[in-house]
Formats: sequence, structure tokens, C-alpha cells
Amino acid sequence: MEKKLSDLKRGEKAYISEINVDEIPLKLLEMGCLPGNFIELIQVAPFGDPFYFNINDSHVAIRKETAKQIIVSLEIKI
Repeated sequence: MEKKLSDLKRGEKAYISEINVDEIPLKLLEMGCLPGNFIELIQVAPFGDPFYFNINDSHVAIRKETAKQIIVSLEIKI
């Protein structure tokens, strides 16, 4: 099941299946926000923006508009 990164619930884990490279800041790509990597939603800021994720054992804050450009899958593909 695929959904946008911005639609994950707190504590939910998924893996990144697709990104819009033109809309994602280079810094996020360098920090491991790449297809195939696992990601977990840790916390959402009080007003719903930004989101705090764990990617490759790094905590990363991602704005809601950017999170909408990242497609994740809850299913593990072998």
C-alpha cells in the first residue's frame, strides 16, 4: 500500500518507494531520504508542521509540503 509521507501516523514505519527529485532539497537526499530506505514518523510539531522522522538512525525534520512529494510503501517488497 503506497501513500504520501505526509500521511503517515506517529510511530508508523515504511520505506521510501518514490521521490520527486526536483522538489526535494539536496540536503535531505544527502541525509538518506532516498528510495529503498526505511523511515519512521517520530513526532509531529504542535501545528502539524514540520514532521520529525528517523531515517538511517538520524532524526530529520521535514516540512509538510516536502513530505507530500515523497511516496512511501508500508509493504516490504523482496
